Amino acid sequence: MPPSPNIVLVMSDQHRADMMGCAGDETVVTPTLDRLAAEGVRFSRVSCQGPLCMPSRASFMTERYVRDHGVYTNWEEIAADSPTYVRALREAGYHTTLIGKAHLYRDEDLPARHIDDLAGRLQGLGFAEVQESGDKFVPAIPNRYTDFLAGRDLLDVYKRHLAERAYQGENESGQNATKSVPMWDSTPLALPLDAYIDTWHGEQAVRWIEDYDGDAPFFLFVGFPGPHDPWDAPQEAVDRYAGVDISMPASTARPSTEGTGRYADLLNSFLWLSDSETMTADAIRGMRRAYAADITVIDDAVGRILDALSRTGRLEDTWVLYTSDHGEMGGNHSMLSKCVLYDQTVRVPLIVRPPGGCAARVVESRVEHFDAAATVRAIAGAPRIPDGEGRSLLGCLEGGDPEPRAASVSENWGFASFETDRHKLVVNEDALEPCALFDLAEDPAEDHNLIVDPQAAATVEELMDRHVRPFFATPPARPHPSLFTGPR
Repeated sequence: MPPSPNIVLVMSDQHRADMMGCAGDETVVTPTLDRLAAEGVRFSRVSCQGPLCMPSRASFMTERYVRDHGVYTNWEEIAADSPTYVRALREAGYHTTLIGKAHLYRDEDLPARHIDDLAGRLQGLGFAEVQESGDKFVPAIPNRYTDFLAGRDLLDVYKRHLAERAYQGENESGQNATKSVPMWDSTPLALPLDAYIDTWHGEQAVRWIEDYDGDAPFFLFVGFPGPHDPWDAPQEAVDRYAGVDISMPASTARPSTEGTGRYADLLNSFLWLSDSETMTADAIRGMRRAYAADITVIDDAVGRILDALSRTGRLEDTWVLYTSDHGEMGGNHSMLSKCVLYDQTVRVPLIVRPPGGCAARVVESRVEHFDAAATVRAIAGAPRIPDGEGRSLLGCLEGGDPEPRAASVSENWGFASFETDRHKLVVNEDALEPCALFDLAEDPAEDHNLIVDPQAAATVEELMDRHVRPFFATPPARPHPSLFTGPR
């Protein structure tokens, strides 16, 4: 490995791990991600620390579990002085840049005329250069993407489209939330493809790479807002899937809430959000086609980023990583969106390509998402983060296997899943009560909750004693219980 290599980390939003060509989905067009996997290592069993934007991103930044940093919903944020892997990179001499979506703080709570006014919040977390844009929803604060649309006389079109798909009357728990169109709506956004949000973000990254002339090695974080809902890929992107029999969930069995306690509130909330009784197979197919189309837009953008690295003579001394913050139900269990602790929301893609590439490899061992952040630190020779629990995966690039973890943990809304080689147990964190148990060997689709099966009681108690109670011997860092009460 050359000294002080550059590092490009691409993080999309809500990209489930199985919808890539290299992950076995032959209907999703991802030639760039497939190339990265062919020239690097793909990790097939990566669990995010929280299947919701801010909990997951807070864990990735701090290399800590949700239990410890306290960002258990999108209404919390990490402390402004939190130690982060990015700050460690700066200590190691890297020029650190963020382009795109960060979603690490509540910008709506801060006074600003433009999101650039808030750059200090991310600079405090370690980024020397900030080009933040926010997410796919029109934010209250103007940003560089809305500036761009305004310059093309397209901003009103964008605002109207998203206003029709925004939640109305939503409070912190999601109560009384309504949508004017169903969650599965996949109406294309009436923008030209070159003005679409993910295309535009890719161009910003390309421009930055071409313009960078600093002496320091760089760390470039590119945050794509897609393929997060709304499923609004422009018609030109969707047309690439014309005639394609898009992949569909192998199982759409509605979850049973028997014996799940307060976790039933979370499950029922997302069943309600998905309008599951009327969400037809054709509706799911349309949603997944638009979702795949956006993934392809991002894949194209990553390809242009690689081309820019090549044109500037940097590809052979740059590490490239691709991942996402969390997954997407995509019709599994008759649900869309995230938060519920199924494989489709917890599992995220992770591909690591070293400079010059390496022999293709798939690592099937369980990995925590913040291990990718620890890997970036290891590449840079950066110091450890105080209390960080990430483990470098660099050894896997040399043919080794990651140190096995007893269990992978994912948390949000006061619930947590513990995944072992054989089982997944979902618990209510505040009451330390088991809510769901799946035998992943016999039931990989997680269709059959065994929590009320008397024969499973001994397994539940073993998992509680071996993993759950020791983990929560350190209480969750929350000022109050967070038992979920969501939309009905």
